[in-house]
Amino acid sequence: MRCNLAICAALLSLASLHGAATKPQRLGFGAPLTADALKPFDIDVRADGTGLPPGRGTVKEGETMFAQSCAACHGAKGEHPISPSMRLTGGKGTLTTPNAVQTVGSYWPYATTLYDYIHRAMPFNAPQSLSPDQVYAVTAYILYLNGIVPEDQTLDATSLPKVQMPNNNGFIPAYQLGK
Repeated sequence: MRCNLAICAALLSLASLHGAATKPQRLGFGAPLTADALKPFDIDVRADGTGLPPGRGTVKEGETMFAQSCAACHGAKGEHPISPSMRLTGGKGTLTTPNAVQTVGSYWPYATTLYDYIHRAMPFNAPQSLSPDQVYAVTAYILYLNGIVPEDQTLDATSLPKVQMPNNNGFIPAYQLGK
């Protein structure tokens, strides 16, 4: 049976009105989500540092942690020689060239994003297994490898958001795109 487009649209409209007027059926299982139950999933870190946990880490501690947990995939100094997507270092001055190399030191606009990514997704075989101190340390080491922080740097929730990344002004916030 063929349906006239106008008739089909009217029937769909009536069906949606009927659904909106009826009370949703409760299935009788589950429980409201509490703030405590949600806490393990509330792990995002924003550009301004909101969401960073207590803890601290040094470049030296990060060097050890990087060798144990990161070097197998990213190379001893973050320079992965084969896969550009695995490189963490280098690439400065290449973003405006046809062979841009997007690394932490050349592309990423916020140091806090590095912390957030390491905490959520690394190491690849055991994401979210590093403690906040270990993540701060690995973050410090990767920033050091890129010449962004000095060798004696200690990072924590106060100092990390203050780190100025080389490409900090290379992005246009979404709210400014239409201006």
